[in-house]
Formats: sequence, C-alpha cells, structure tokens
Amino acid sequence: MNKVCASATEALDGMLEDGMLIAAGGFGLCGIPELLIDALVESGVKDITIASNNCGVDGFGLGKLLDTRQIKKMMASYVGENAEFMRQYLSGELELEFNPQGTLAERMRAGGAGIPGFYTKTGVGTVIAEGKDHRDFGGETYILEEGIFADLSIVKAWKADESGNAIFRKTARNFNPPAAMCGKVCIMEVEEIVPVGALDPDAIHLPGIYVHRLIQGEHEKRIEQRTTRRR
Repeated sequence: MNKVCASATEALDGMLEDGMLIAAGGFGLCGIPELLIDALVESGVKDITIASNNCGVDGFGLGKLLDTRQIKKMMASYVGENAEFMRQYLSGELELEFNPQGTLAERMRAGGAGIPGFYTKTGVGTVIAEGKDHRDFGGETYILEEGIFADLSIVKAWKADESGNAIFRKTARNFNPPAAMCGKVCIMEVEEIVPVGALDPDAIHLPGIYVHRLIQGEHEKRIEQRTTRRR
C-alpha cells in the first residue's frame, strides 16, 4: 500500500466533511502541520471542532482557520497568543473547551488506545470539573475525562519511512504522537521521507500502523516569541 501523496490537497481528498472533529499535533508553533492546515483552509470545510494544544497565532497555523471562520469549537490548553481567538470567543462566535495540557494529551492517547475514559485529580474543585463524574479513590477525589476519538488526525514529523514509521524532534514530540493515534484516519506531513528500513526501529516514536497518508514538503520554521538579551 502506497501511503505517500504528492500534496496536502491530495492527502486530504475524500477525508473531509463539515462538522468533523480533527486532532492536530504541535506545541505552540513547534511541529505544527502547516501544509495540511493550508489545505484545510483551501478546502472550505466548515463547522469543524479542533482538538489541539493551542490555536496557532494570528495569521499562521491553525490561526488561519480562525480567520476564515471554519472552526466552530476548540478543545485546547492554551490560547494566549491569538488575538482573533480571543475576539471570537468573547463575542460568542467560537466555542471553547479548556483542558489542562496533561489531560488533553492523555485524552488523545486514551482514544488511540481504545480507552473511553479515565479518572484524574487534575481540575478537581475548579470549573474544569463542572458537570463531570466525581469518584473517590484512596481517600482522594478524581474526575472522569473522556478519551478523544477524532474523525481525522493531522500531524507533522521530522523523519518517516514510506510506511509511516515516524520520528519527532524535541518539543514536537509532545502532542504529535497522541494526536496521531486518536484519529480514525491520520495524515502526516514530514520534513524527510526515507525508504523502509532506513530508520533504526528502536528510534521510532510512532509506528506506521497509525499513519494512513504521508506528504513531504517545505516548512516554515517560525519562532513564536523571540527574546534576546543586550550585548
């Protein structure tokens, strides 16, 4: 089975429908699938729910989907870098489901492992816990969080072979593997695709069984906030 596609548009062909849930990898602007995001913008798919750590920045990454009003709801941990996100949320145009970062990552991982829910202490006694089942274990209170089962996952890897066995670099490994796991279909963009057998099996972060389609392309490596010191 050939998983390698010629472009992001080709990779997304037949995968999109209005109202779908998409899990997107990345952490800040590190390891975001920007080529696939651009293809989503061009597709015109609308009323989508995005599960991702954050929503890019104004005019870049997932922020582009905010500019075109294609996102109906965000399931995220951090939204502080995006003024348009704030405007849409405060005006009631955008639904928001806040998740602590560890909880969001575990909800994705749980979905990928076929686990419908798990209990965690994180968020007990806060607005995060409102409306959720509470149970006591060992004298401590926990809340029930549900696994995320996405219709589609879009992620970005540093290097992968033609079967989709992938390696992520540094911070890009935070959310990309669990996001890839929780989708019914996973599409991955890669900086470099190599032949099967070229990668050390012990270095693989995500097995190719989770990956359905691959693209390779040029990527823009932005820095979210550049901070320097005086010489």
